[in-house]
Amino acid sequence: MPKLSVVVPMHNVGAFAESTLRSLANNADSDFEFLLVDDCSQDSTPKVIDRWADRLPHTTVIRHERNMGIAQARNSGIDAARGEYLTFLDGDDWYGPGHLPDLVCAIEELGCDFARTDHVQATGTERVVRRPPAKVRDRVMDPRDGIMPVHTETMVDYPFVWAGIYARHLFDDGGMRFATELRTAEDRLWIWRLHLKAKSYASLGLNGVFYRRGVATSLTQVKDDRQLDFIPAYDTLIQDVLQDPEADRFLLKAVRTYCAMIAFHLGKVDDYEPVAAQRLRREARDALHRMPQRALEETLRTIDDTRGRLLSRLRDGRKAA
Repeated sequence: MPKLSVVVPMHNVGAFAESTLRSLANNADSDFEFLLVDDCSQDSTPKVIDRWADRLPHTTVIRHERNMGIAQARNSGIDAARGEYLTFLDGDDWYGPGHLPDLVCAIEELGCDFARTDHVQATGTERVVRRPPAKVRDRVMDPRDGIMPVHTETMVDYPFVWAGIYARHLFDDGGMRFATELRTAEDRLWIWRLHLKAKSYASLGLNGVFYRRGVATSLTQVKDDRQLDFIPAYDTLIQDVLQDPEADRFLLKAVRTYCAMIAFHLGKVDDYEPVAAQRLRREARDALHRMPQRALEETLRTIDDTRGRLLSRLRDGRKAA
């Protein structure tokens, strides 16, 4: 069994694939395997993968015959992985040299179910280090405690699944798969589920994963209705929390985060395609009516005035612009 499996979903990332795969080579180890998932790319990505497949040790190439989305691409990698630990890297991002050995060493020393890391946000030539909002570093903690408190940014608000490493047993018996019906926001639901399922975690002071921000082909940049998948993602999250034995503890945080996401998207509604903008207003209003109303009222009472007024107007059917 390899020590680490690295799952790399790739779709039309030909402009960046060389640097991504080169960074894997700079982290290669006889105890690591790389799973490159080509999600039916239509550009130069398959050719780049083919050039590197024989040069990267212990590499498996998985090809989708049709584009299935990043959630299924990650799931395909998970299903093929054999490692004691798993991690993920998006096809347009990269690792600094030696990051993966440091990552494995850190989680083995701590002996926890998963560990999250810093990441470097790369925008053009600018580099900014982003850190998980954990209470402490390099110490084992309860993942459920990482969900709280309600009124501040916490670990479930750090949704970068590639900024971490995860023990194999979390994925056993089909567990911890990504929701394939979601084209975006699948990572936010997954991180919440991770914190509800796992028994231990840590936050590491490593910053060797580089996130390429502002890429035109990235799903974070699209302006159509794919962005609206945050609504079914958070609907599912609310149902997960309601079924949890500690529902009373986490429900307000889930509702507050959902409301913050609605306000965020409404704040940039003018950037959306017109049909998507209309659908956003309609479905966001419906979502507010579906939420547990006592938790919603508490959220509207305690959230900042700007977002509180915006959400109240939307819920009450007045123009939310």
